Amino acid sequence: MSKKWNQLPNGYLTSTPFLQFVLMTMLFPLWSVANALNDVLITQFKSIFELSNFASAFVQSAFFGGYFVMAIPAALVMKKKSYVSAILCGLAFYIVGCLLFFPASHMATYTMFLVAIFAIALGLSFLETSANTYATMIGPEKTSTFRINLSQTFTPIGNICGILLGKFLIFQEGESLSSKMAAMSPDQIAAFRLEMLQHTLVPYKYIVLILVALFLAFVFIKFPSCKPQVKETAEVVKNKVNLLSMKTAKFMMGVQRFRRSLLAMFLYNGMQAAVWSFTIRLALSLDGSMNERVAANYMIASFIVFFLGRVVASTLLTKMSANKLLFIYSVLGCLCLAYVAGVNDFSVMYPVILVSAFMGPVYPTIYDTGLKTVPAEYRESAAAAMVMSIVGGAMMPPILGLVADATGILHVGYVIPFLCFVVISWFFYTELHIENEKHETELKEVHQL
Repeated sequence: MSKKWNQLPNGYLTSTPFLQFVLMTMLFPLWSVANALNDVLITQFKSIFELSNFASAFVQSAFFGGYFVMAIPAALVMKKKSYVSAILCGLAFYIVGCLLFFPASHMATYTMFLVAIFAIALGLSFLETSANTYATMIGPEKTSTFRINLSQTFTPIGNICGILLGKFLIFQEGESLSSKMAAMSPDQIAAFRLEMLQHTLVPYKYIVLILVALFLAFVFIKFPSCKPQVKETAEVVKNKVNLLSMKTAKFMMGVQRFRRSLLAMFLYNGMQAAVWSFTIRLALSLDGSMNERVAANYMIASFIVFFLGRVVASTLLTKMSANKLLFIYSVLGCLCLAYVAGVNDFSVMYPVILVSAFMGPVYPTIYDTGLKTVPAEYRESAAAAMVMSIVGGAMMPPILGLVADATGILHVGYVIPFLCFVVISWFFYTELHIENEKHETELKEVHQL
């Protein structure tokens, strides 16, 4: 394939190569499929393994813990090799994790499933660390925020596909799992548990086939490197970035805006994971006559709304400031979650769905903001730190589960994601204030001329 792009010294391109951008964007729905299936697994495992809300949330702890563990190795591969090398590593781990569901479904132990989920997350850490950064780089710098938001627009498609796979291939018709198991003897429960866990395996069979095809595409198609050309001065050599050094960490943590970006990313991922992890459980707790397959419709609605929120935001971002738009989105999201936490009837299901619209563009905007706050030579380190902050998704769902177990009322636990969204609102307000000050300074300089 002939080279149809020119790379600038800062790593950005003069134009965006269409095929490469499309293939890279296909990674985004693939990791959200796995994320959506976790929300199904939490509900499935809670009943099958008879877990508390707190223990069932360990699915997300294993998942986002894997992100945390592999973020720095992923960044090292990006720095030493290339974005494509990191993507191939991610796809390989993802394939292995899916294959581990085969022995897990036969061993029928919660721990083995957590191991498989952890392995998948190791791969997704590679994919998100590389693909998110690559999306910002694979084209002109001025359209980097638009590109990553466009790519991230496809993550809800993966969410929707994941929940549909869970609804029709994992969840069954009839009474809820807990209702069925209540009438069974211990031997019947053991046999039923094994039968239900076989259904858990099915979606991952299809995912593996797609992953292998995409792996081959990244092997055989040429991609731009998008690596910045750092001038090797004596000072640069002396201070060459070591991803694992305390010096690198100290430098990045010394950048106030980057610290705020990390905090916002940590809380955003915790908030999103907490809201979505318990949406199906929330519907079941508010309507005892509902089964899991019907309750899954509320997750489907959430992901559709999430997708629409992204699409609307992608359009609005061409006409208004990203920070202004995201501040408005965040305030509206806070109002939704305040209602969910404070009202004890089935009406809370509507704002718990609506809040997904306001979460839509938050992740890519925080990510892009964070990367722009540090010099180009620290970009891989910043990307790793951003992905490591996804560990918030491992912590907030169990905390929500603890609050729910302590109060005996699941919706009260939604005060945790509400508080997260409050801080995220503050982050975008601060960024908007910085943006306005910069604009005013530029206007003064123009008038002085």
